Amino acid sequence: MASGLMVIACAAYALIAWKTGHNAAAVFAGALGGGCLGFLKYNYHPAKIFMGDTGSLALGGALAALAVITGTELVLFLLGGVFVLEVLSVIIQVISFQLTGKRVFKMSPLHHHFELSGWSEVRVVHFFWLMGLCFAILGLLAL
Repeated sequence: MASGLMVIACAAYALIAWKTGHNAAAVFAGALGGGCLGFLKYNYHPAKIFMGDTGSLALGGALAALAVITGTELVLFLLGGVFVLEVLSVIIQVISFQLTGKRVFKMSPLHHHFELSGWSEVRVVHFFWLMGLCFAILGLLAL
């Protein structure tokens, strides 16, 4: 899921970087998105290879670097909206359980909630990619 969301976010950041005159950042965003697109060949269902924490953290750092370079740090919250929702679902779940002993979601992060609600893994991934595309469009419109 992360690599597909990164393809979308990197495409948006390539456009932002190009429009703001940060040509090297545009090339970097394009290359990063292209690398993630190539990774999808092996990571799409049924996955033959998995990214892991090291890969996803590096991608998050690269996305944050693109935001700083282009001066669009606040837009990052929209372009990475699905990542923000995933983190918020964990925070909400932990706080709710500590305060009330009850869980808000069946499981967190949020994509596991949908899986436990009967959605197939492919459906969850496609839904989150669609949300990522919507967030990217909102982020581009916010500029």
